[in-house]
Amino acid sequence: MNKMTKPEPSCKRVPYLGRLLCTSLALFLLMSIGCGRWQIPTIEVPAVPLVRLKVHKLPEFYDDMCYDALSASIEQSLDYLRALGPDTLFNFGEDTYAADHVILSLEQFGKFLQTHPDTEALNRFIRERYNVYQAAGGQQVGRVLFTGYYEPFLKGSFNKSGRFQYPLYTRPDDLVAVNLSLFSEKFKGETIWGRLNEQNLVPYHDRREIEADDALSGKADVLAWVDDPIDLFFLHIQGSGKLYMDTGEPVNVHYNSPNGRPYRSIGKVLIDNGAIPREEMSMQAIKKYLRTHPAEAEDILNANPSYVFFNTEVEGPIGSLGRKLTPGRSIATDRRLFPKGALAFIETEKPLVDGSGTIESWSGFGRFVLNQDTGGAIRGPGRADLFWGNGPYAELAAGYMQHPGKLYFLVLKTDE
Repeated sequence: MNKMTKPEPSCKRVPYLGRLLCTSLALFLLMSIGCGRWQIPTIEVPAVPLVRLKVHKLPEFYDDMCYDALSASIEQSLDYLRALGPDTLFNFGEDTYAADHVILSLEQFGKFLQTHPDTEALNRFIRERYNVYQAAGGQQVGRVLFTGYYEPFLKGSFNKSGRFQYPLYTRPDDLVAVNLSLFSEKFKGETIWGRLNEQNLVPYHDRREIEADDALSGKADVLAWVDDPIDLFFLHIQGSGKLYMDTGEPVNVHYNSPNGRPYRSIGKVLIDNGAIPREEMSMQAIKKYLRTHPAEAEDILNANPSYVFFNTEVEGPIGSLGRKLTPGRSIATDRRLFPKGALAFIETEKPLVDGSGTIESWSGFGRFVLNQDTGGAIRGPGRADLFWGNGPYAELAAGYMQHPGKLYFLVLKTDE
């Protein structure tokens, strides 16, 4: 990792300030968890996903963005937390805090931001007032792999005609979700999806059956028709996006449910058949290959049996808390392990681009974020997904980001 500099917060340093907008792409394209943001790999839950740090082991806190977006993101978390019951509990590793204490933690941090603190004041405030917990990490202790996601834009129509030939489906009537935790505590938080065949629950239709065999006829409404099957495929990966309709109106679409089929990485397929070298793999490389080899595209896309169904939202993008995501300030983590809506601090790397939009290098940065989203493929204590927003920079960063870093959670100290 590059040596990190620690600038004072300044709005002029923000690399992307797009509109408010669900993935991880680069790593997902390479590994078995693939691009399936909403598909669930089997990863055991660690005994202690967060470890409380002694004061002398705390990192040096700083932030590479201005605080306006952070304040807005804090308000989204507060809106979620205030809607919960007062007896709702949040686990920070082996410690437990009530919802009202997590709310107070965010309120006081937000109030402190209004003083526009420099780095010294920021660190003094945190060390005096907050407990800090570090994510246990993956195979290497404390090491978290950061990837990114963004809000894609597509062109659409409410009617199938001309170039608009590719459907975006709502949830089918015969799709059944089974909450396994109702059957055994060991399956807590796990859900499977399928359909009833007579009296048996069987796997739901896969991508090929849906795309080639019209398996959803009479079972699911078409939310909209889009003009590009490749862009539609990657909308499934991101989970949220915006359709610009031929009528002139924008429509926010959001992940509703999966077909429950396991994800198969088409990036891995392309690597295995020698189409794209492993060291050149990215979302951008996959799109380029599919567009320059149209005769192969359908089979490559159908190699991934997973499929996503959508609904519309008045605003977007919306995270798993049911609240807006903030570009650069919202992260997705494993919802089983980390406290929802909580304040966090990340250290990882971001791309620096030249005037032509090409990545010149990667630079280390530190930033405060809120834990406001999740994804089926974001599993374990060593994974986090940073929401970049929308636009060219966001797509570039999300497509290439797969960098190690550290993840910390902050909560006010108690009177213990």
